[in-house]
Amino acid sequence: MPSAEDTSVHQERSVVRPTHQDEIAAAGSELIGGRSGRWTRLGSTALTPVGAVALVAIGMFALGMVQKLPCYNWAWFRGAGSQYTHACYSDIPHLYSGRGFAEGLVPYFDRLPGDMQFLEYPVLTGVFMQIAAWFTPGGSIQEQEQAYWLVNAGMLMVCTAVLAVCVARTHRRRPWDGLLVALAPAFALTATINWDLLAVALTAAAMLMWSRSRPLAFGILIGLATAAKLYPVFLLGPAFVLCWRAGKWREFSVATLGAAASWLVVNLPVMVFAPEGWKKFYTFSQERSVDFGSFWLVITQRTGEPIEVSTVNTVSTLATIGLCAAIGALTLMAPRRPRFAQLAFLVVAVFILVNKVYSPQYVLWLIPLAVLARPRWRDFLIWQACEVMYFLGIWMYLAYTTSGDKHQGLPTEGYQLAIVLHLLGTLYLCAVVVRDILMPERDVVRRDGSDDPSGGVLDGAEDVFVLGHAAAHPPRHSAFAETGPRVEWGTAGTPVAD
Repeated sequence: MPSAEDTSVHQERSVVRPTHQDEIAAAGSELIGGRSGRWTRLGSTALTPVGAVALVAIGMFALGMVQKLPCYNWAWFRGAGSQYTHACYSDIPHLYSGRGFAEGLVPYFDRLPGDMQFLEYPVLTGVFMQIAAWFTPGGSIQEQEQAYWLVNAGMLMVCTAVLAVCVARTHRRRPWDGLLVALAPAFALTATINWDLLAVALTAAAMLMWSRSRPLAFGILIGLATAAKLYPVFLLGPAFVLCWRAGKWREFSVATLGAAASWLVVNLPVMVFAPEGWKKFYTFSQERSVDFGSFWLVITQRTGEPIEVSTVNTVSTLATIGLCAAIGALTLMAPRRPRFAQLAFLVVAVFILVNKVYSPQYVLWLIPLAVLARPRWRDFLIWQACEVMYFLGIWMYLAYTTSGDKHQGLPTEGYQLAIVLHLLGTLYLCAVVVRDILMPERDVVRRDGSDDPSGGVLDGAEDVFVLGHAAAHPPRHSAFAETGPRVEWGTAGTPVAD
């Protein structure tokens, strides 16, 4: 019978330690004593890797709240320019008054004064906003807006903990990859701008359920996430193509039905009793003109010619369909079946790249998917640097546009450069993920011989449908374990002799 120490050593060896694989992680670990060695025992203390990741994430979230202090104290309430120059803008306090919560109006059911007649958010996000309003105490309007932001921040902190735990647990052997989420600078800067973390946390929970071979739970959570934000529904696309290649039609059908059912449970009451309010999110998304952060804005500003909204909608939709079809073809033709997280990242990145608006908090959609798709500090930090530059760029540009004759801030050309940096950073990360799909030996997750740790029923499954000679006869050199024999992916980890 193994001793406690033998069990501890076995557990330690079963966990991938980034400081032994990643040069950036190794260099960064010098700040806390260097890479883990023979004097450490993972799991020998009360603080597990997952717990450590969650604590770091909550700490970074708190630092992001501190970064908003200039706005919380005064800049939200004293003209538009100050909240931009301090880069601490948030929609949350402004929409407390602007969407009728201060007056006690019910989202979707009560008509709002002004141009925005109904709340323009999906139903589950509206429920989240309303619950926060119920817990907001009275006082002056400024005090109420401050309290509303604090209540929402507390609720979003819970979402942060859920997100961190789910990402850290999705790849069983790689819990420390969750630190990429926890320490992402763009996460701390954007976490309390809007309510996106609700959908992000639900999507991360769905990814965890899929990795545990629970397609019904995955589908239910995807449906709930889609009821909070539109983008999570795109994850059903990768699930479809991967299940097609692996012949897992039953699991995909269960997931799809679960997603449809949970989405309907949330939306149907509002659809029936407040149809005008319910459809506002969809009509607003369709009618919205070219806005901040998109390459469409760069085109219109550089040419000086506006582009019809209908044209943008059509081209964006066709581009999204075409690029997703290309990802599908890549999936069916790749030498090894791609990992689910890789495809999930690519399809959401496509949606972001071709969309007619890119709000700063949209980076939250990609952070957990990027960590699971490409858990490599160098590539992740390159992308994050581009996103931080965009975060600063948009606020400095808005400061410039609101400064009048003073012209303080970033002029139009500088903001266009910030948009291009955001686009290039996202494209760079997409490129390395596609390279990992085409050259599986470059995939750090598969370096130990794993197939698809986030794939659930797909992990180790044999292919039943592929396109092309390369996929039908995969090259022997495409899977090397760090130690031990080579592994033939798709055959339940059967070793292959040299």
